[in-house]
Amino acid sequence: EVELMESGGGSLQAGGSLRLSCVVSGITYKRPYCLAWFRQVSGKERQGVAVIGVDGSTRYADSVKGRFTISQDDGNKILYLQMNNLKPEDTAMYHCAAENDCSSGSWTGDPRYVDHWGQGTQVTVSS
Repeated sequence: EVELMESGGGSLQAGGSLRLSCVVSGITYKRPYCLAWFRQVSGKERQGVAVIGVDGSTRYADSVKGRFTISQDDGNKILYLQMNNLKPEDTAMYHCAAENDCSSGSWTGDPRYVDHWGQGTQVTVSS
């Protein structure tokens, strides 16, 4: 059973930094897969923030390019999202996600293609 467990959220002022972590376990996909971060503001659809493929290639939403960095440890058991220069518009619930049959180059950030979700961790940025 795939399990994704996020941590690291919190409240901070604009301009600050935060690192989210996601412990990944139980993945047995037969095809190459992606691990990604999505975020959701109450009342709105989840949006893809960043993705990393099994080959280590990455892709980012335009709104976070140059500020956020997605990475994983060598064993692919922990997924990270380093968030720098945070802005109030980054306030959201952040979810870790696993998507089968995926590559970073073909990733659309569409939540409908995600196969497994974590429960989320809240990030609140004040001005």
